[in-house]
Amino acid sequence: MRKEVKKLRNNKQTGFTLIELLVVIAIIGILASIVMVSLNSARSKGADTAIKANLKAVMTQAEMVYDTNSSYAAVCADATVVKALASADSASGGATVCNNRAADWAASSALKSSNFWCVDSTGNNKMVLANLAAGVYACP
Repeated sequence: MRKEVKKLRNNKQTGFTLIELLVVIAIIGILASIVMVSLNSARSKGADTAIKANLKAVMTQAEMVYDTNSSYAAVCADATVVKALASADSASGGATVCNNRAADWAASSALKSSNFWCVDSTGNNKMVLANLAAGVYACP
């Protein structure tokens, strides 16, 4: 009889308990949520960088339009500017504005993180609190 009891004790399987498995799953869940938050922040920063780069391209193209026409009147209708503004609009989710007239121009777009990015004919390339209104040709 004693030999059988010893034999049963030696055959006992070892493994993880349910509580140990639940603790491991909870820790993995917490780590995964931290990673997801970091990824969303990185995506937002990446979108903001794309918006700024597209508006910087608008600045460069606007000067090329001025060199060709001696006027900023056609800046917002220029094909390259339209593409850059569409790309900024796509990255921001909307709210891109371009205003132009013969003497000057300005464009702005919403940033993913907060506020707006504005560029204009005077060389401004900065964050502003509000989007450009119609008829505004300089970043505030």
